Amino acid sequence: MMRIEGLAPARSLAFGEWLLAQKDRGGLIGTLAAGAAADRAFPNQGNPEDVRARLRALQADGDMFEAVDDAELDWAAY
Repeated sequence: MMRIEGLAPARSLAFGEWLLAQKDRGGLIGTLAAGAAADRAFPNQGNPEDVRARLRALQADGDMFEAVDDAELDWAAY
């Protein structure tokens, strides 16, 4: 993976795509991903902030925001 100073590394999957691929996973990340898969307006090419903005628009509960935080850490390690 090529890294340019000051820029985040390129990823093969956008956060939204990665999250959708987690729909069969257990726990809150799996619950978040299953909900995202059912949401026609989910930002599948989006970054974690886009997903948080969608959750705010849906008035999601705090657990889903916590799931995004956890998922972002997993995605960053991906």
